[in-house]
Amino acid sequence: MPLTAQNHPLAPLDAADADMLSRVQQLVQDTIGPKANAVNRDDAFAWETFRTLADNGIIATAFPRELGGSEASMLLRVRIIEEIARVCSTAASIVTGTDLSSRPIVAGGSPELCARTVPALARGETQSAFALTEPGAGSDLARLGTTATRDAGGYRLTGVKKFITRATVADMFVVVASLADGPGGSRGLTAFLVPRDAEGLSVSPIIPKLGWHGVPIAEVRLDGVRVPASHRLGEEGQGMALAQDTLVRARVGHAAIALGRMTGALQLAAQYAGHRQVSGKAVGEHQGIQWMLADMAARIEAARCLVYSAAQRYDRKDAETSIHASIAKMHSTDLCMRVVVDCAQLLGGNGYLNAYPIERFLRDAKMNQIGEGTSEVHKNLIGRYVMKTASAMAQHPCLDFEPDLFGAR
Repeated sequence: MPLTAQNHPLAPLDAADADMLSRVQQLVQDTIGPKANAVNRDDAFAWETFRTLADNGIIATAFPRELGGSEASMLLRVRIIEEIARVCSTAASIVTGTDLSSRPIVAGGSPELCARTVPALARGETQSAFALTEPGAGSDLARLGTTATRDAGGYRLTGVKKFITRATVADMFVVVASLADGPGGSRGLTAFLVPRDAEGLSVSPIIPKLGWHGVPIAEVRLDGVRVPASHRLGEEGQGMALAQDTLVRARVGHAAIALGRMTGALQLAAQYAGHRQVSGKAVGEHQGIQWMLADMAARIEAARCLVYSAAQRYDRKDAETSIHASIAKMHSTDLCMRVVVDCAQLLGGNGYLNAYPIERFLRDAKMNQIGEGTSEVHKNLIGRYVMKTASAMAQHPCLDFEPDLFGAR
């Protein structure tokens, strides 16, 4: 079970979904996996990978049927992302990034705007980017400094966005800004769809980074960019709600990427241990190595249950989906970092070579702990939730805040 989840009891798939997953697995084995190392060599956008995903209907899973997509459940998407991430973070990130960058359009765009933009996104003919993070505001959305000033029939957007994935290739940008003359904090946040060719919008060159190559990042500057009211996503003040829904989906996606990567790393390490000879026998025949593999396998399976559960909660619109997405994201991404480090250790010197994929897995794993809210941010969210939940419960029947210590036996 740790190396494959085809028939996982917590995530049963119907015949159509199982067929889709099977086709993805074959694509991973035949095409995405063999090309993964080459894709990682430089940080230019991986167009060939993107087109492969689009041509095989994987990009379309993020979109509603009425707008040209296949409207996959979150559970199926998690299974797809997990399989792809076993071999290639770039391809998996393109899948999750499509959802991240287009969800606010689908959820907040008018019927006319969606009809004009979403079908081409679903077919992979165009791309969008989610311009949320800023130099002075990451997870704290209430501190966004980009402003939207009302203008005749629309708005003027001014600000700088940072760490924007796909910015260099996007045809349009989802921009979250604060109304200049509206309520402060999160109540004034509003989202807009801005065409790439809008006057006053500029994109920096690609910003070099440690890993996750093939999905480059850049800064986006908006200098009084005019956006018609028809390009507003949702109502004024709904930007926070749109962003939060988008980020919940993205966090489950990040957890799935981490799950897939550590599953792939375990497979690599176990197969290497079965091949490499030390002291006259395979490395994997040594008890110490088997214990390492056993510990990783058990922890990965626990993480898989968390991730699948979060996906199922999202699909049934569970009220606690957000906190469970944080739990899955924090646990899976932190565990992935530990697992990949241990797998690199198991490969010894070869684990440090570019010729083996573990060094790529190691560089990519770090990004999962940072993107869509750092592990520390999610610990804060989870900790506050635990305290709030505990305070609302009846006092534990075994707890006495002021025990009579002198009378105790």
